[in-house]
Amino acid sequence: MTPTTTRAADGVRPPDGTTPGATPGATPGTTPGTTPGAAARGARPAPAAGRRQGRRETLAGYLFLTPWCIGILLLTLGPMLVSLYLAFTDYNLFDSPRWIGFKNFRDLFEDDRWWTSVQVTLKYVLIGTPLKLAAALAVALLLVKPRKGQGFYRSAFYAPSLIGASVSIGVVWRAIFNDNAVVDKSMSLFGWDVGGWIGDPDWALPTLITLTVWQFGAPMVIFLAGLKQVPGELYEAAEMDGAGRWRRFRSITLPMISPVLFFNLLLELIHSFQVFTSAVVIAGSGTNTGGPGDSLLVYGWYLYEQGFRNLRMGYAAAMAWMLMLGIGLVTAVLFRTQRGWVHYEEDAQ
Repeated sequence: MTPTTTRAADGVRPPDGTTPGATPGATPGTTPGTTPGAAARGARPAPAAGRRQGRRETLAGYLFLTPWCIGILLLTLGPMLVSLYLAFTDYNLFDSPRWIGFKNFRDLFEDDRWWTSVQVTLKYVLIGTPLKLAAALAVALLLVKPRKGQGFYRSAFYAPSLIGASVSIGVVWRAIFNDNAVVDKSMSLFGWDVGGWIGDPDWALPTLITLTVWQFGAPMVIFLAGLKQVPGELYEAAEMDGAGRWRRFRSITLPMISPVLFFNLLLELIHSFQVFTSAVVIAGSGTNTGGPGDSLLVYGWYLYEQGFRNLRMGYAAAMAWMLMLGIGLVTAVLFRTQRGWVHYEEDAQ
């Protein structure tokens, strides 16, 4: 055995620098007789097959989206475009629409009852929404800590939201707050004779707002989810520093759940502007549309009255677009101002 063979067998590279058993001139990492370009071409997947697979996946995605696209086109975008056209016409469901330009919008600003509906709706939104969110947050703070019967209380507080603004709950509310009903008789025992909450123009709207606040279950559940994401270490550190409950709530809880608060506020504002069913049922039908002294004449009710009672569909369409513009303006203001009080996790990083 020669010295060169001995060194190769012992794992020592021969003097010529080649790997033992390798073909001279071959690139390291390739098998004998295989060039680097051939190895790379063999490891690369077939491009045609990959493109076909990508097309099939894209087609499947579009097929799944098709029912949704058809639905939003026929049930949302289509009616919106038709109502936008009708807002500039005189249309009564029976005759052909007649183009009148901006006359419907000019008539809105000269309509006293339209202004009344705007005022009533704004009162309902500005009073009812904060009270509802405050009640939801307060109950969520009470239920966030584990305690006996927690599941029962969560279900009990959430149950009214399942009913929603249904006709049945409106009828029950009217029966409770009507003249000489349960609430009226109970208050008279303490010397407070209102004389009927629904029949009094001063108390009809507070009665409707009370019904809204009572249905705080949905935002409560969302607040609960947000409160559970607040790290307990923050409260422990603040308590060690001597911070009281109010300081911990103001400096830790509110900033940490501010995205959840913003979400709830946005949803409740949009929902409150569209109030209709509960106001109509509580006030009752008949000639007294709008409740006593138009105290319950919310925007949606007046829109319905103009469109389906007076058959002024063009006027009602103009009202609907004014409502949409109002909600859009409020939404834009909220998104614009959220930078000052809504704190997201990525902002802190």
